Amino acid sequence: MSSLTEGFPLASVGLDCRSCYKCIRSCPTKAISFHDGVARILPEECVLCGQCYRVCPQGAKEIRDDREKAKAILKEGNAYCSLAPSFLSAYPKASFEGMEKALLSLGFLGVEETAVGATVTKREYDRLADDPKRDVTISTCCHSVILLVERYYPDLLPLLAPIKSPMRSHGALLKKEHPGAKVIFVGPCISKKHEADRYPDDVDCVLTFPELDALLKERGIQIPEEYSFAKRGESKARLFPMEGGILKTMDCDSPSTHYLSLSGMEECMGALEAIRRGEIHHAFLEMSSCRGSCLHGPALPLGAFSPEAGALKIMDMAGEKDFAVPPMNPRETSTQFFSSSRKKKEYSEEEIASVLAKIGKTKKKDELNCSSCGYSSCREKAVAVLEGKANLTMCLPYLMDKAQSLSREVVSRSDLGILVLDESLKIEMANPAMAALLGMSQSELIGKDAGDFLDPEPFASALMGEATRKKKIQLDRYQKILLEDVSYDSKYRALICFYEDVTKKEEEKAKRQKLARESAALTDEILDKNMRTVQEIAQLLGESTAETKVALNHLKDAMKNDDD
Repeated sequence: MSSLTEGFPLASVGLDCRSCYKCIRSCPTKAISFHDGVARILPEECVLCGQCYRVCPQGAKEIRDDREKAKAILKEGNAYCSLAPSFLSAYPKASFEGMEKALLSLGFLGVEETAVGATVTKREYDRLADDPKRDVTISTCCHSVILLVERYYPDLLPLLAPIKSPMRSHGALLKKEHPGAKVIFVGPCISKKHEADRYPDDVDCVLTFPELDALLKERGIQIPEEYSFAKRGESKARLFPMEGGILKTMDCDSPSTHYLSLSGMEECMGALEAIRRGEIHHAFLEMSSCRGSCLHGPALPLGAFSPEAGALKIMDMAGEKDFAVPPMNPRETSTQFFSSSRKKKEYSEEEIASVLAKIGKTKKKDELNCSSCGYSSCREKAVAVLEGKANLTMCLPYLMDKAQSLSREVVSRSDLGILVLDESLKIEMANPAMAALLGMSQSELIGKDAGDFLDPEPFASALMGEATRKKKIQLDRYQKILLEDVSYDSKYRALICFYEDVTKKEEEKAKRQKLARESAALTDEILDKNMRTVQEIAQLLGESTAETKVALNHLKDAMKNDDD
């Protein structure tokens, strides 16, 4: 779980983001900005439906962790638990009695099903549906739907049923029954954390089912399995978390009102657009942001039932009668909502066209609308760029075209001969330099066996994991000398080969070596001649020196005889 303890209930963990844009594609309101390789949630635009959290393959979205807050409340010793009826789906082998036992062990003074509060809510819904002054009424059990209307359809705020959600109704009941108590709601929803933050008088803390699992694990508490599956007669409101469940608990007997259940943000937004267009009248609309309603909430534990299986279990466990709840006055059941929409700036066609041109989209046919960037159309993405939520490099076709164009330019202009072979040594790509080396056209080389032109041994070695680096090869057939580099790309299962034509260099080197050899031979010859001359001179000098010595000795003897 996240270490976040305060602030918006949902956040991005940038270090794990891999720029796949899956969260943007899944976000119904595009409340995500992307910069510096990180997708970040925009709290002022997010409706907390949890789609980005659900679909992120890297786990780069985190739900705010309120366990420490819950521990502090439990430590005070006056905490009551409001348990969402979707627990029947979240914990397939658990009953309410089993959940109650585990939660009491955790430190709660009491545990009740949120469905008790749902009974209060649905009674108020029936009253509104019977009100002839109301044309369209939208249920307000789902806080994400409330945020959606507040932020994107503020003109439809009067259509929201001004009734507290089951969570808030139940919290108010528990606090009324137990003065001074604090209430912790446990369920599968992220937006309930925001709802509790906004209305702290009714609920003090919200835990998701995974957070509850973590608390139980810390204390070594296990939820008893198959503790009791006795069906309670007064538990009709347990149907609330399934799609159409609210309507199943209501009387739905107003002859002038149509009753319709909608689930999933796309359906809800479609209905809101239809209401704006004046296409829907005299209707009570049950809306849930999650497809399959709360049984497909974004914060379910591992091992939870599928929404369909969960719905079957809930239908089995729901009674025929309502929970017995005391009467509540309108002040205790009513609520109000807040318009938090921001006026979006309108951009001119010139501004949008300028952004599109920067990614090579100068004509209508260039707008592929492939949604790889996360946006439904190129124009929508261009507007996001102008809003500062997206950047140009998010366009995959543009990046691919650019990369291919640049690579083609680099390869075609390279002085090195380049070959790409498949594992059977068939030539998949040859650049102009390689075609020139082999005296063929590029098209003639494609599909040919490289072994017909080159020694296949380096290719075989590369396939075995032994690359060839700067190996000199002689192509007598083409009167060429080349330096060969061959390596194998296991990811793309291709041999990458580079050839440098060093024929002229080798010829020049041979000339230099020949010149050096000839110079060395000439030097040796000169040295030999000089040595012979020196030896001859030395011999002559030696003979002259001997004769001089004999003459001097005779002179010396004659002078000595004269003295005598």
